[in-house]
Amino acid sequence: MGAVVGSQPLPTIQAAVHPSVRGKFIWVGEQKLNLRGVTYGTFRPDANGNQYHDQEMIERDFAQMAENGINAIRVYSTPSRALLDTAQRHGLLVMVDLGADQYVGFLDDRKGAPDIQECIYAKVRASCDHPAVLAYSLGNEIPASIVRWHGRRRIERYLEQLYRGVKAECPEAIVTYVNYPSTEYLQLPFLDFVCFNVYLESPERFGIYLARLQNLAGDRPLIMGELGLDSLRNGRETQARVLDWQIRTAFEAGCAGVFVFSWTDDWYRGGSQAEDWEFGVTGRDRSPKPALIAVRDAFVDAPFSKHLSWPRISVVVCTCNGSRLISDCCKGLLKLDYPNFEVIVVDDGSTDGTAKIVREYGFRVISTGNRGLSNARNTGLEAATGEIVAYIDDDASPDPQWLTYLASTFMKTDYAAVGGPNLPPAGDGPIPDCVANAPGGPIHVLISDREAEHIPGCNMAFRKADLAAIGGFDPQFRAAGDDVDVCWRLRQSGRKLGFSPAAMVWHHRRNTVRGYWRQQRGYGQAEAMLESKWPEKYNPVGHVSWAGLVYGNGHAPRIWSRSRIYQGIWGSAPFQSLYQPVQGTFSALPLMPEWHLVIVSLAAISTIGKLWQPLLLAVPLLGLAVGASILRAALSAARASFPASPRSVITKTKLRCLTALLHLLQPLARLYGRLTCGLTPWRRHVPWIPALPWPRNFSIWT
Repeated sequence: MGAVVGSQPLPTIQAAVHPSVRGKFIWVGEQKLNLRGVTYGTFRPDANGNQYHDQEMIERDFAQMAENGINAIRVYSTPSRALLDTAQRHGLLVMVDLGADQYVGFLDDRKGAPDIQECIYAKVRASCDHPAVLAYSLGNEIPASIVRWHGRRRIERYLEQLYRGVKAECPEAIVTYVNYPSTEYLQLPFLDFVCFNVYLESPERFGIYLARLQNLAGDRPLIMGELGLDSLRNGRETQARVLDWQIRTAFEAGCAGVFVFSWTDDWYRGGSQAEDWEFGVTGRDRSPKPALIAVRDAFVDAPFSKHLSWPRISVVVCTCNGSRLISDCCKGLLKLDYPNFEVIVVDDGSTDGTAKIVREYGFRVISTGNRGLSNARNTGLEAATGEIVAYIDDDASPDPQWLTYLASTFMKTDYAAVGGPNLPPAGDGPIPDCVANAPGGPIHVLISDREAEHIPGCNMAFRKADLAAIGGFDPQFRAAGDDVDVCWRLRQSGRKLGFSPAAMVWHHRRNTVRGYWRQQRGYGQAEAMLESKWPEKYNPVGHVSWAGLVYGNGHAPRIWSRSRIYQGIWGSAPFQSLYQPVQGTFSALPLMPEWHLVIVSLAAISTIGKLWQPLLLAVPLLGLAVGASILRAALSAARASFPASPRSVITKTKLRCLTALLHLLQPLARLYGRLTCGLTPWRRHVPWIPALPWPRNFSIWT
């Protein structure tokens, strides 16, 4: 026991501050944390019900964990201060389970029920101040049958109430709930990160399901709460092999960490010792299994193997008068953790000293006249020496592993282009926070969990040969729309686009309402230009008909739709999905820019009604039209989330009011941009050709 498996012990993390969530990952101070964890327990309790009473065994276990590259453990009951102290000495962080799943039965039967909230919050108070605490889990795998009995929404409200209470007790804590495929449909957007227990023994199916979970997680980190294999039934060598690819696949898919189930075969549950399975990476006597060697080696490489041959990437930054934020972009590029890349900054006729700022960072600068965004991107493409060309905006800053995740996706697929999420950085101010919750931001459109229809221009990468083959970017798009056009042309040529959820950049939002208005007006003008080039992509009203699903913040909630859970008897099958009908035309009307033309028309008719009273029937319709827009904006603002909780109710109310205002302004700005460039509902869509009304027969195969 306690022997080092491998040659050199791995470094561990000493937590001096509370871990925090930043985008798709967890950080401790300024250090990104790849969680390399194991589950610990449950063990036979002593007479006082304490599972962690053997302090000598805990000391040996934690020392052996640290020697084998493990930096986190997950416990299923409240740990003692002594356990937390021991974890801290060995550089281990502890995810604490609060056991909310054990109290869920009292939702119906209140007789003799304990004070559930006080029981949960007391556990938090006992450990909140300890630096070894990584996070709190509200509970673990509330059974699907229980969720169906109480109803999905009741369980969601129960968990949200407990979450709010835990955050009130310990504001700096990060909180999750450990879900599993059978209740995948639970909607818990309030959690700080998403955690799932997943046991799949096929690498292909595991990878596919991780992509599904990443899209459920959205902008939050995804962590595997449990993965593993029983060596008693499958053999120790098979267990080691499966754990190796499970861990590597999870990290390559962008997970922020994994917890292997479990540390030891010594496991006690339900009043008896488990004798019929062996999930541990060590035996009951803590002797290492082959699985421990596999886990250690996989953790050494996390998130990617150090022995891969990485392709050369050219990072292109196009800028025009971007001196206000380009320093942040350059600092982020200097921190990139990638072995083979170059940075090319194309200065498109700046007059504010942008080029001078960039040269201070040692990057190559190409200065041109003001020829527009597409020309600037083509200039960068021509100068690039890498086989992959990655584009980032001058008001964005990359995550240190941005290029690594992009390159990994290219290496494993035949995608011609790959994009990733763009998230608003914290601390930008109240107006950018509101803009981040408003519609119209740069977003991705996915056909499947992995394949994209559109990737936004602030975070996109291409195989240079494929981008050059279609002629690069269309120069007519000087400010916006070029990314949509190039994605459509790549797909038209038979190529595919991919999406990497962990290849993220921090993208600053507009910091004034006027700036947001001008941005949305420009997007409206770009839509008009796209419609003239791609009329088949637009419906008669003038809206893009996407084949995939649009992701991102700022979209109004569905009001007149219900969800369904279909799989299995009473929804009891694993890998559930929550099916929601596509938003209908009536429900989507208030989101359309042309809705404001309807409002103006009804207002004009109502005004004329003073002269001819029958037209006054338009007044209630006008009220409904205006009310629908206000209701949409108010509901969306109520669901908005901000990086930091406002200190007062008044401040929070102001932020939500501003967010609602932006929801009302956005379609107006888009409408103005469309109308000025000819994208109107009354435009002629196709040339008019006279035809006699002869009867025709059509044969359609489906």
